Amino acid sequence: MSFNENAHGVYAIAATPFHADGTLDHDSIGRMTDFYLRCGVTGLTILGIMGEAPKLDADESLAVVKGVVARAAGTPIIVGVSAPGFAAMRSLARSSMDLGAAGVMIAPPPHLRTDDQIVTYYRQAIEAIGDDVPFVIQDYPLLLGVIMTPKVLRQIVMDHPSCRMLKHEDWPGLEKISAMRGFEKDGSMRHISILCGNGGLFLDFEMERGADGAMTGYCFPDMLVDVVKWSRNDERDRAHDLFDAHLPLVRYEQQQGIGLAVRKYVLMKRGAIASDAQRKPGSALSAAARAEVDYLLTRVARTDPRAVL
Repeated sequence: MSFNENAHGVYAIAATPFHADGTLDHDSIGRMTDFYLRCGVTGLTILGIMGEAPKLDADESLAVVKGVVARAAGTPIIVGVSAPGFAAMRSLARSSMDLGAAGVMIAPPPHLRTDDQIVTYYRQAIEAIGDDVPFVIQDYPLLLGVIMTPKVLRQIVMDHPSCRMLKHEDWPGLEKISAMRGFEKDGSMRHISILCGNGGLFLDFEMERGADGAMTGYCFPDMLVDVVKWSRNDERDRAHDLFDAHLPLVRYEQQQGIGLAVRKYVLMKRGAIASDAQRKPGSALSAAARAEVDYLLTRVARTDPRAVL
C-alpha cells in the first residue's frame, strides 16, 4: 500500500467497532472495511479521533491495524499515531508500517501555542518515527486548540519531504485552502494533497477552492465519493444538489458530544457494524435523538435511495 502527494478522492475516517460490553468487535472490523470499500473510498484512515484511539491499548491498536490492512486488499490505510509521547508514537508508526499501512497521521498536542513550538514539534515527531514514513498533518484547531497558519504549514511541508498530505479541518477554512494552493502557484511550496474533514460540512466549496477530496467520517461515505467525483469533473450543480440533500444529516452529526453516536447508529443501520456501542467514556443517543435521525434519513431518502434503511 502507498499514497503520495497526488492522492485524491475519499479517505474515510473509520469508526472502531465495539461489542456492547466495550470489547473490540473483530468480526465487525472486517465487515466495516468491506462496507467502506463498497462505498468506493480511495483509502481509509483508522485510529483517529472518531476511531476512539485514546481508549485502546497498544495491542488493541495493532489488532485494528492488522485487521483493516488485511481486509483492505491493497487499499491505502493511514493510521493515526498521535500520542502524548514520541516513544508510543514511534512504536505504533513503525509497527503499522510493518503491517502494511501506507502512512500515518500526526496531530499537534493541545499545549502548543507559538509557530516555533509547532514547527519544532513536527521536526521532533519525524525524527522519532523516521523520515521514511509518509505522514499527514492533521490541522484541527477547533478541537485541539492549536492554530497552524498557512505559513507554518508551508514550513512543515518544505522541511519534511515525507509529508504527503494535509488533513484540513479549520473552520472557517476556505481561505486557508486558497492560501496553500497560492503557495504552490508562486513556487514557494511543493504540491501536497489536501483532504478535508469537519464531517464534510463544507466539502462542496472546499473542492472548488482546490481540495483533492475528503478525509472524514460522515455515515454516507458513498455520498462524499460522488460529490468529490462530480466536483472534479466540473459537474457543479450535480455535486451541490446531492450535497444539499444530505446537509441536514451532516449538520446533525456535528453536534458536540453525540456526533460519534449518530455516526455509529447510522453505520449500524447500514450494516457496516453490528453495534453502535462506544467504549466508555462515551455518549449514547436517547430515544428522541434516534427518532430524529430516522426522520432525517427519510428526508435524505427522497433524493438518495441509499438512505432507505
